[in-house]
Amino acid sequence: MDFQHLLSLFIFFLLSFPNFSNSSVLARFLNEKNMDNSYIRLKKSDLWTGFDPTRVIQLSWQPRAFLHKNFLSDEECDHLINLAKDKLEVSMVADNDSGKSVKSEVRTSSGMFLDKKQDEVVETIEARIAAWTFLPHENGEAMQILHYENGQKYEPHYDYFHDKKNQKLGGHRVATVLMYLSDVGKGGETVFPDFEGIETQPKDDTWSECAHKGYAVKPRKGDALLFFSLHPNATTDPSSLHGSCPVIEGEKWSATKWIHVRNFEKPARAERGKCVDENANCPQWAASGECQKNPVYMVGGSKGAIGYCRKSCNLC
Repeated sequence: MDFQHLLSLFIFFLLSFPNFSNSSVLARFLNEKNMDNSYIRLKKSDLWTGFDPTRVIQLSWQPRAFLHKNFLSDEECDHLINLAKDKLEVSMVADNDSGKSVKSEVRTSSGMFLDKKQDEVVETIEARIAAWTFLPHENGEAMQILHYENGQKYEPHYDYFHDKKNQKLGGHRVATVLMYLSDVGKGGETVFPDFEGIETQPKDDTWSECAHKGYAVKPRKGDALLFFSLHPNATTDPSSLHGSCPVIEGEKWSATKWIHVRNFEKPARAERGKCVDENANCPQWAASGECQKNPVYMVGGSKGAIGYCRKSCNLC
């Protein structure tokens, strides 16, 4: 059956059963308990995540990059900041050779990771990201909240990995969704030095000197930037090189969601009583005093929760 015949049949169906197109009827149809298992069952809450494709602007095809205006509401932005602001630590980078998380002058922000589905707001945003990217939520890392004060920045870097260790769970990062949680007086732009079409973006003195070194996106509260670090054939894309320009006036809050090519869900926790480290960085963290500074994560909480670095903290 060709497309014209199929379209004609679809229109005839809608004209014959006009009430079927009503959203409430459709919702009831999708939620029928006795429907065949081959159909997808959707709850009312699943039908709307807040993703609006009409607000998406295509920025480039090399790398593939898109800007979603007003991806988050002001309330959602403020909520994410409130979840993070008293839990921030110095941001780390992945060492290119060992894959370990290390401090570096190329990244001077502070940040923390939320839990997946930490609350209803976080879960809704994660669903919205999955709807926009067409990538399953289980391929995503937990959301990272970042805070940049005056002069703080992140030098140009790649989100895909150079070491094998970080590719074991989930493979390369295929896409990044960068959500801006605050406006910035000046600076703090996301800059792509090797972006296609740099010369097509005029800039005046409201842009920082750093932003003039590539195609840049100004941080606007609620906006979200999606870009891909891999080509469609799954090879790494060097044109995805990007950085966060130094903040010149004000402060910058952002939320990052990294999405991998495969499932990124963590494996099941070690059985209670087993004396193991569950993170390769445990020995390094223990040596720097994290057993005392961060005991809930390292050794466990007061409600019977097991820590992730019990072996390195000499508790067993």
